[in-house]
Order: sequence, then structure tokens, then C-alpha cells
Amino acid sequence: MMTNGKLLRAAGAGLVLSGIGILLSSSAMAQGVRNQVTPVTQGQLVDYSYEDGAAEPAPVAPGACGAASSCCETACGGYESACCGNSCDWCCLGEPYTLQKALHGDCPSPITVGGWMQFGYHNEKTGLFNKHDNRVNMHQFWLYAEKVADGTCGWDWGFRTDIMYGVDAADTQAFGNQPGNWDYLNGWDHGIYGWAMPQAYGEVAYGDLSIIAGHFFTKVGYEVVTAPDNFFYSHAFTMNNSEPFTHTGALATYKMAENVEVYGGWTAGWDSGYDAFNDGDSSDGSNFLGGASVGVTDAVTLAYITTVGDLGWRGEGYSHSIVADVTVTDSVNYVIQSDLVETNSGGDHQVGVNQYLFHTINDCLKTGARVEWWKNSGVSFYEVTGGVNYRPHANLILRPEVRYQWSDNHVFATASGIPSDEAIFGMDAIVTF
Repeated sequence: MMTNGKLLRAAGAGLVLSGIGILLSSSAMAQGVRNQVTPVTQGQLVDYSYEDGAAEPAPVAPGACGAASSCCETACGGYESACCGNSCDWCCLGEPYTLQKALHGDCPSPITVGGWMQFGYHNEKTGLFNKHDNRVNMHQFWLYAEKVADGTCGWDWGFRTDIMYGVDAADTQAFGNQPGNWDYLNGWDHGIYGWAMPQAYGEVAYGDLSIIAGHFFTKVGYEVVTAPDNFFYSHAFTMNNSEPFTHTGALATYKMAENVEVYGGWTAGWDSGYDAFNDGDSSDGSNFLGGASVGVTDAVTLAYITTVGDLGWRGEGYSHSIVADVTVTDSVNYVIQSDLVETNSGGDHQVGVNQYLFHTINDCLKTGARVEWWKNSGVSFYEVTGGVNYRPHANLILRPEVRYQWSDNHVFATASGIPSDEAIFGMDAIVTF
């Protein structure tokens, strides 16, 4: 007879398999529709210039899509994308508001500024970033300024600086330092809220080579700290436990070919901010960071990133992350990631496998699923997550999700601060500017 936990796990797995089936079947339907029309990128107007002698199509009534028409006028103003059968594409985002344009208008500027605000709610802790349950939190209020170094015409320089405030600050600060250095436990915290400065680096470039030096985000893994760059509101176990978030050091990127980039550099361990893990001992945190990204085919990209040496707070050892990103169809994307961490810190051994499946319906709506197995010190953790990304406006994205997580050792999971056998609902809203 199955226990309640086993029943829940079976139900969770069944939901995920059903969701993947729905994604694939809806993709096939969308693909069939797409073969009948010529898609037009959202936010662009249809070209109404005609060659000399060509007959102009008859006007189309607002909101109507005749079989012979190539576009339709919608209530949101202007002409929308191509018609699908007898209905118009309801997704009309328009142009987003940007802080860059507010400051500079249409005049070009080499320095880009922008940011976002992220607010979220979840009914249970995940044991990861989402720690403060049953309340609405401001996770990230983010600002950045950036100048990208462009080496196509010779030597050029650039920089990037990011600063954020919110409940995610504790996970974003340079906690690989001794307290009181850079942004870690130096008076920037206010209860569960705080400030963090996750990036502050300079850049030089020449031709296909660029070098950044300073404090910067890691290249390890698939998921990232910055909320708008992830599909899901919650994070994978692997991302939170088996990967660094930031480094201090120098990293070179060289574009060997159109579809091949290689990376190599030195960092002062994991999650350090202009300091070593043990204050005054600069050797406690000295490792190689590098790897490569290769476009194996037009549809498959493979990335391998490793850290080797003294990882600072993680001890001496080796880690790697391998990510395969596969374009299945024009609307379906599959990602598989595997991480490994081996250090001398108490026999530390971690391994994880994450799988993602995304279906893009249009610019306003995208669905996704994540299935993960992560193993720490001989104990396995699992989670399945399904969610939706909905854009009602060019500057707003809503990300509702349902997550179920469990472990084969409930006592160990609880002692590790990771809730086990939990069904978790979460949703956030991200406003970009």
C-alpha cells in the first residue's frame, strides 16, 4: 500500500508528464498553424509599401480577418501580426518604457542604464532564495549602468555596475568573504531586507578578445540571480547549493569562431568580493574559472564551465556545469544541465541533473516545466515545477508556478533547512524599466 508521501510523489510525477505531453501536443498544433502564415515580429509594423504596378489589398475592417487579408487592425492600435485563420493574434505588447530612453530620448548613448522591480508571494519556503513565506516580499529592486567594450574597430573599454535592494540581498552578497567586507554584513542589512552590489567590473576588448576584471556574476550553470533572466520564480536545488553566484578576479572571453567561445581566468574563490575567505590569507581562495560554449548545430548549443583549485568557503576541489540547450521546434526549447562538486570540505560531494521544457505560444505567453534530481552527501532531493510566464504589458511579466519537492531522507532534509514532501504555490511580478 502506498504511503501519502509516495502517492504525492506519484501524483507530482504524473502531473509533470502530463504537462510535458500538453506542451508537445500544443507545440505540434502551433507548428501546423505557423506553416500557414508568415509571422511578423511583435512590436513591428507590417510593411505597406507595394511594388509599382502591384494591387493594394482591400482594406480590412477593425478586428476582422478575412481569408484573403494579410494583417488586421486591432483595438490596441496600429496593425498587428499576421492572421491565423479567421482570428487575430491577441498579443499586442508595443514598445516597452525604458529608463534609457527617458534619460536620452532617441539620442544614442554608449552607456546603458536600466533595472527592474520584483515582488513575489509563496505559501511555503523552498529552502532556497524564497525563504520568507506567506507574505508579499520585494525580492529585487535593481539598478545597473553598463558600457559594453566593442573591440571590432580596435581597443575599447567598458564597465558594469549593479546594485540591488530586497530580501534576495542575503543570497546575492559576497558571503564568501569574512563579515564586514564589500557588501557582506557591513551594515547594509535592515532585517530581512538589505543591499547588495553583485557586479562592479571594468572591461577592455580588442577584436574577438575581451577581458573583465573586478566583481562579476559567475558563468557556472543555467539559472541566474537576476529575476528577468529566469523562467521560474523559484530556483533549482542545484543552482542554490552547487554553484557560485559571483566571483572577484579576471576572466577573458575569446570568440574563436561564429559559434565557439572559450573562457579562462582567475578568481578569488566562490562568492568573494575583493577579499579572501579567511581575512588576511590571500591564498584561501585562488582558482581557475573557464570553459567553452559551442554551437554543435544550428539547434544545439553545449556549454562546459569549471572551477578548479581553492574555492574559498567551499574548500579545495573541482566543480563543473554542463548545459545542453536544444531548439526542438520554433516554439519548443529543451534544456538539460548536470553539475558536479567535489571538495575536501568534509567529503563534500554533490551532483545534480535538471531538465527544462519551454513552449512559447507568442510574445505574451510561455509555459514551462522543470524536473530535478539533486544529491548531497548520499541523500537525494527531487522537485518538479510547472509554470506560466504571462506578459500583459511590455514592461510587466507575471510568473505563477506550482512546485512539489521531496527527499528520500526527510530527517536529513529538515536538518539541512530544506522542507520535504511539500507542495508549494508561488507567483511573482517583474516590472522592468
